[in-house]
Amino acid sequence: MDHGSHPVTGSAGLDLAALIVRLVLLSATAFVAGIGLLRPQVDTLPRRLWQVTAVLGGLSAVLAVVSAVAFDVNVVGAVVHALLVLAVPVLTTRRPPVGRWVATALLVLLVLETALGRSGVEFAIDTVYVAATAAWFGLASLALARAETPRLGPLSWTLGGVLALAGAVQLVLSGVAFDRRLYETGFGIALLAAFVLPIVAAVLWRRVAVVGVAAAFVAWSAFVALPEPAELPVPGVPLLADAGGTPVLVSPQRPGRNLVHLPAAGSVAVGDGPAVPAVARPGASGYWAEVDLPAGRSSIVVSGRTIEVDTGSDSGNATASGPDGPECATTALGGLVAGRKDVLTTCPADTLSEADADALRKLVGFLAARGTGSITVVGDSSARGTEAARVVRDAAAAGGVAVRPDGAALVVVSGWTQAASALDGAAAAQRERPAYPYGLYVAPWLLTGPLVNTVASSTVPLRFDPREQAAVSYAVALDNAFPGEAATVTGFRQWLGPEQPEPPRVQLFAAAQVNAMPMAPGQPHAPGMDVPGEGAGFFVPQGTVVPISFPLG
Repeated sequence: MDHGSHPVTGSAGLDLAALIVRLVLLSATAFVAGIGLLRPQVDTLPRRLWQVTAVLGGLSAVLAVVSAVAFDVNVVGAVVHALLVLAVPVLTTRRPPVGRWVATALLVLLVLETALGRSGVEFAIDTVYVAATAAWFGLASLALARAETPRLGPLSWTLGGVLALAGAVQLVLSGVAFDRRLYETGFGIALLAAFVLPIVAAVLWRRVAVVGVAAAFVAWSAFVALPEPAELPVPGVPLLADAGGTPVLVSPQRPGRNLVHLPAAGSVAVGDGPAVPAVARPGASGYWAEVDLPAGRSSIVVSGRTIEVDTGSDSGNATASGPDGPECATTALGGLVAGRKDVLTTCPADTLSEADADALRKLVGFLAARGTGSITVVGDSSARGTEAARVVRDAAAAGGVAVRPDGAALVVVSGWTQAASALDGAAAAQRERPAYPYGLYVAPWLLTGPLVNTVASSTVPLRFDPREQAAVSYAVALDNAFPGEAATVTGFRQWLGPEQPEPPRVQLFAAAQVNAMPMAPGQPHAPGMDVPGEGAGFFVPQGTVVPISFPLG
């Protein structure tokens, strides 16, 4: 029977009602199970204690039925729960040994209900906590009723230590034990209470024991049902957050100008400040808003949801918020998707790697070998764009290829902004006349859907195959974390991590738009037939990337 956390229903009242029913139901059930387990230890059960057990058993049974009706809980589980919890009070007076076995079955069911959806170590911790709580309920209740119980002091300390140890382990596993989420979130407060209250009950024992353990068990049941709090922002680490189901990327999360990336049009406000619209950026997917963040902790508001940010006090990389900012942000996103939280100190446009320089030299060598007499080179003012243009010009001079504005091939080595303009211009020119008969070529970092899909086809020198398993896995993981986000070469490298060296080979790949088997306007595709290039796993949506050369020497 599912008494675990449920998705948001859209009604705060219904969610709160489900949580209250869960807490009362599980607590009452634990008390009844504890009495049933410990009943054979005493000769007679005090009438008042039996009455309390019977009332709590009836309440638990009613709430189990209510859960099945109102909260879509498994009906069979609810019925079994109701039967067991009603049987225990009856058997405790007539057949205590049989009642113990029924109480054991009820305890097993209670563990499953409390820990549903959890596995491994966390399931084991839940089992220990629930079983120890039920046993303590039984001991404390019998003690308060002045029944004959064995060695209450040592047992109370033992059970208190077990509960505190389980709570401490869960605190460490939760990740909130050593930061402010422990006392600033309901999740953390519930965990802290589940750890501290058993210790208090063990020390004080007697009449506060039942109250303390009951409160601890309520806290434990609540923490399992509450959503885990978001990880705290780390200054200088681009922040991937959630705004009511909408992913939000904040980069570089340093004082001053920052970019906020959204998958759809929207607006961003800093605190109570005015809303800044998110707009499309050349060559980048999604929408981007430029905001100024103060030093230290603050917040932004996206789609009515408040997101905490922490920029620290150090200044950030200027490239991260400039024209090449979207590429820098999506590169960092690759690392975030892989689970790494690296401080953003450099951006891809800050330097030309030797691997990319070598790829550009081999590209020019390929063009020279084809007899391409001239090329047009498009760079920009970034450090990478300037150096890449120099590398291409030097390689062209060495291969006897002229560099001029009306070259036979176009070689784009700029950042995304300038590349988008150059490719748009090339596409327009090719529609008007036979421009660039030897083709359009782009640097490795320009292989991303919003850029290469602006032309019918383009060629890029790569050291990996975008169809290989690693590249497909990256594209799928990226789409899961940030739906609709275009895969990028620099993001893929960041996703792989620095421990993955790039292969030495360089091979030319053609990126082309795909429109296989077009349907008539408004005509649906046949069942099971996907639109070419659509769906997760495509490095270039609505396109294909295939090798067109052997590895270049």
